[in-house]
Amino acid sequence: MIIARLIAEANSLETRLDAASTAFEQAGTPVAMAGMLDFCGDVLQISFPHGETSQIVDTLTEHFGEVDVLVADHQIEIPRLFVSDMDSTMIGQECIDELADFAGIKEKVSEITERAMRGELEFESALRERVALLEGLGERAIDNCLAERIAPVPGARILVETLKSKGCRTVLVTGGFHHFADRVGQQLGFERVVGNRLAVSTGVLTGKLAGPISDASTKLTTLQEERAKLGDGARVLATGDGANDIPMMEAADYGIAYRGKPKARDAANGRIISEDLSVVLKLLGIPREEWVTG
Repeated sequence: MIIARLIAEANSLETRLDAASTAFEQAGTPVAMAGMLDFCGDVLQISFPHGETSQIVDTLTEHFGEVDVLVADHQIEIPRLFVSDMDSTMIGQECIDELADFAGIKEKVSEITERAMRGELEFESALRERVALLEGLGERAIDNCLAERIAPVPGARILVETLKSKGCRTVLVTGGFHHFADRVGQQLGFERVVGNRLAVSTGVLTGKLAGPISDASTKLTTLQEERAKLGDGARVLATGDGANDIPMMEAADYGIAYRGKPKARDAANGRIISEDLSVVLKLLGIPREEWVTG
């Protein structure tokens, strides 16, 4: 059984659903059942006896427009593990780009970041190249950057704290830096943080990294290690936006691309188009009255 959930506006819902059902039938993916989730208002759930995720998402997009959607090959459950990227996922910025602005080189660094996130550049070499450009920048710039530039996306803390209230383990794993991630993780309520470390000498960035690289393989390994601790059958949610998030999103039961780059979006079985991350809670079937908003 394949389950698809999407945020659907009431306007012309019946007409859109009828047209989508016809398209699914013609494509050999008949709809078994369809209806709104009673406890989640604007969430439409459609079930199929069989089907391919990409084809289902494409057909839903064709008839409902760009929507927040999640597709799974089982009844959707609240996950017991949540692993998330940080930059442009839990926060609305790329930390290294904003830090580079303090050195007057944001445009140059941002171009490399964008290409790396689209999967056009090898991650480690792109990371080292950007970090090298920060050589000589005072460590105090990080504190200023955090205070002036870095902010969580709407709904990020609600998502983390609500999942924790349901017994879900939360892990922030980033190709970014502990200087930022430790504080962001604490602010949002993550229980573990994994990331890269900027090398610092006498209060100045050296242009190098300290310790092992945190990259796509690190994200996947972290997910696998955390999942193993929970035992068989533990559902896993992973969110990200870039190419280096693809392995962990593919390994998760619910791999959701938040406003993702094309390659990440295509690899995921869920897509968030909205700005507010709390929409993930709707797709997981958690009623709003159970959200942790304090």
